[in-house]
Amino acid sequence: MQDFLSFKTFITPTLLILVYYIGAVLIPLLSWYLARWIKRSYFSELSVQIKESVQTHTTSKQRFIVLLAFLIAFLCMEIFWRVIFEFLIAYFNMHDALMKINLT
Repeated sequence: MQDFLSFKTFITPTLLILVYYIGAVLIPLLSWYLARWIKRSYFSELSVQIKESVQTHTTSKQRFIVLLAFLIAFLCMEIFWRVIFEFLIAYFNMHDALMKINLT
């Protein structure tokens, strides 16, 4: 308890893991919901025209390629999100290791 109150022990690595999982799930869901809400609220007529145009002027192969590109971009964003948190956790682990060396 003394280490916690004197900031020798950090609670941040545990919180980072919690924030990572919340962000990994909520950010894509909230982004999708926000995009649909904006489309519905401000661009409803335009989105219908675009949807009809895409269906008439593109092949299923082209739509599949766009979907595949979206999925690859989504996976890259999730990996980048993970790498950011791994870096932050590694930073705090280095701090803990240096504090242990300092105490000995």
